[in-house]
Amino acid sequence: MSSTGKKATLWDTIKAVGWSFFGVRKNSAYQEDLGKLNPLHIIAVAFAAVIVFVVGLVLLVRHVVATA
Repeated sequence: MSSTGKKATLWDTIKAVGWSFFGVRKNSAYQEDLGKLNPLHIIAVAFAAVIVFVVGLVLLVRHVVATA
């Protein structure tokens, strides 16, 4: 991640949301992110990640059902 005091990049936000999906975020990294990540960016990236996840699951289920 970027050093403390700098604004977070889009990549930093994507990484933070990705680690949150897996639930494997260090408390120190979480505390660092609180100070530099924009809440609106987090919401937007998380919303997009949820959409991709749900669409992926739907496509997987449709594929499995079609081949069964």
